[in-house]
Amino acid sequence: MLIEPLNEQELGILRLIAQGFSNPEIAQKRSLAVSTVRWYVKHIYRKLGVHNRTQAAAQAREMRLL
Repeated sequence: MLIEPLNEQELGILRLIAQGFSNPEIAQKRSLAVSTVRWYVKHIYRKLGVHNRTQAAAQAREMRLL
């Protein structure tokens, strides 16, 4: 269960995380600063209740967010 819903930007970043893109690659694809991507990733982890990219992708698939 999500602690808070993910917004559209977070969902987009989560999809890219699940595809294996790095923060700099995500920043380039989403036209964001790398620091902004790191901020979003931290919030995505908190909302999903996870601690890393692998867990985030697995949790998102389990919750059918991807």
